[in-house]
Amino acid sequence: MSAVGAYLRDLREQQGVSLEELSRSTRVLHHYLEALETDDLASLPAPVFTKGFIRAYCQVLGVSSDEAIALYDLRAGQSREPARSLPVPPPPAPDHQARAATSERREGRGRGAVLISFVLLVVLGAALFAVTVALQSGREEVDGRGPIHVTAPPQPEPIPTPAAEPAESAPAQPPVAAEPLKRPPSTQPSAGASERPAATPNVIAPSVSAPVPASSSTAQGVVSPYRLVARTTETTWMRVRTEDGRTSEETIPANEVREWVSNGPFVLTIGNAGGVSLELNGRSIPRLGSSGAVITRMVLPPDIR
Repeated sequence: MSAVGAYLRDLREQQGVSLEELSRSTRVLHHYLEALETDDLASLPAPVFTKGFIRAYCQVLGVSSDEAIALYDLRAGQSREPARSLPVPPPPAPDHQARAATSERREGRGRGAVLISFVLLVVLGAALFAVTVALQSGREEVDGRGPIHVTAPPQPEPIPTPAAEPAESAPAQPPVAAEPLKRPPSTQPSAGASERPAATPNVIAPSVSAPVPASSSTAQGVVSPYRLVARTTETTWMRVRTEDGRTSEETIPANEVREWVSNGPFVLTIGNAGGVSLELNGRSIPRLGSSGAVITRMVLPPDIR
């Protein structure tokens, strides 16, 4: 049975992938990959992180990592009883099959991106159409009142104008109601009573529907309670996911500062724990680990899940 380094190197060379390409795809430092392929266990971090490197290595090449993990356990003297009866690994797939599988995965991702873009365009178009129809209907409703627009200058948003205009037309009603005094009292009281209720809704309805006070209260935003600051002393790769699901992923050079804000806890993955220090809401986080150590799914603050 071959060593883990030779096994991994053969897989990589059969698929025509360089060590530099593999380092960029796995986010694992170049010298760690060299140490894996040369079985230089002394240059590798703790076994839990080394196994993570092996899994990422095999995942990029599209093969199972079980055989490589078992070979690493044997090499490091940590093998368990079931590892002694491991089957012979199947022969690696030909280069053209591996490339075809990679091409199919890329095409699937491309079709998914096109479908998502199409759905977003449809949603945006529907929203724009709805807003246009609403604005057009509002202008038509205001234009139908003819004389009302003589006393007010035209404005893009005609909502305040209907609320003020019925109040101006209210004083004009009492002279009309005074006409029944010239007619016989036996028949006109009922006619006067029927005219006044008809005029009352025209005055009350616009004042009830005025939306200005309610809309002013919705302009206030919510201040995010968590502020995370990262300061690097070495080149460090970081992935930060905020409470709303947004993910930021970047390789940060040494001596730089990054900041994130979230309404809930942060979930972090750090590729070089010794090369970065963190602050949460102005409070320093204890040292994360040594240089080159990898931290996955770290939650800050830790008491909120």
